[in-house]
Amino acid sequence: MLGGFGVTELLIVLVIVLVLFGVGRISKIAGEMGSGIRAFKEGIQGEEGEQDEAEKEETSEETEA
Repeated sequence: MLGGFGVTELLIVLVIVLVLFGVGRISKIAGEMGSGIRAFKEGIQGEEGEQDEAEKEETSEETEA
């Protein structure tokens, strides 16, 4: 049970959403959300990668000195 909604209520809401928006529009929205999430994850990993590179440069400078 999700916030007082049962399975039948959720199915009814899903059917209403499908009727209002249509399958094509919902799939387009879902695809855009997926690409947005993917870009967000890549951005997070990119920042971590930049931090790792900076740490490697610092340790290499310390060993050279």
